[in-house]
Amino acid sequence: GILFNTGAGQHILKNPLVVNSIIDKAALRRTDVVLEVGPGTGNLTVKMLEKVKKVIACEIDPRLVGELQKRVQGTCLANKLEIKVGDILKTDLPFFDACVANLPYQISSPFVFKLLLHRPFFRCAILMFQREFALRLVAKPGSKLYCRLSINTQLLARVDHLMKVGKNNFRPPPKVESSVVRIEPKNPPPPINFQEWDGLVRIAFVRKNKTLSAAFKSSAVEQLLDHNYRIHCSLHNTEIPENFKIAEKIQTVLKDTGYSEKRARSMDIDDFIRLLHGFNSEGIHFS
Repeated sequence: GILFNTGAGQHILKNPLVVNSIIDKAALRRTDVVLEVGPGTGNLTVKMLEKVKKVIACEIDPRLVGELQKRVQGTCLANKLEIKVGDILKTDLPFFDACVANLPYQISSPFVFKLLLHRPFFRCAILMFQREFALRLVAKPGSKLYCRLSINTQLLARVDHLMKVGKNNFRPPPKVESSVVRIEPKNPPPPINFQEWDGLVRIAFVRKNKTLSAAFKSSAVEQLLDHNYRIHCSLHNTEIPENFKIAEKIQTVLKDTGYSEKRARSMDIDDFIRLLHGFNSEGIHFS
């Protein structure tokens, strides 16, 4: 009897075969605490409660919270379910071993990074996304969908596309096709300052088909890096020559590292690590 708010991404997964397949791929254990975001009416939730120690379900819609509570009320599953009401992007994540969710698609990107920067580490996340978003997560250098999201996610995690899910498996059906993805954080994470890394990658991917030499000629980029360079020199008591030009220093780093004529669309994680090290060793920072 509930009218689902499709504008808020409320598309309930109704096919029990898909539900079971997602749970199988999560390889849940009896001792697990599972985080679920957007449980809806609880089709995934109830199945997981039968297998794990606890499910923490985060739901923003009070009507669906009521449905979920009704569904487990008076059963042995009720004391294994904890419901958090509110916006998952505005609250701290609890401790959990695995995250399994049919996410509202409009929070996909911010939620992925909230997950990947969360500590302590979790074992894995099995998440439903819009198909194109899922394909961006797993895209490789040279692919049309390869972008900042791809390289940032792959820096911090191993990502695998598990299965496609058609529109008719949902009620009401969304306008787009969906996919299920497994995300396993790299533990320990790479020894890189993520803010620095993302600052560099952001500049390179604004025009991913341009050469890096051209991408770094933007006046906004030059102003930012000049400002950061002057702070770096001030902190390290380094004198800046009167005729100093940040544009020349940037182009020198790009030439010396061999990336001046490279394009972001074809560069992998190791390329960006080398480039970041090249800039940092010359006192140029991105955060």
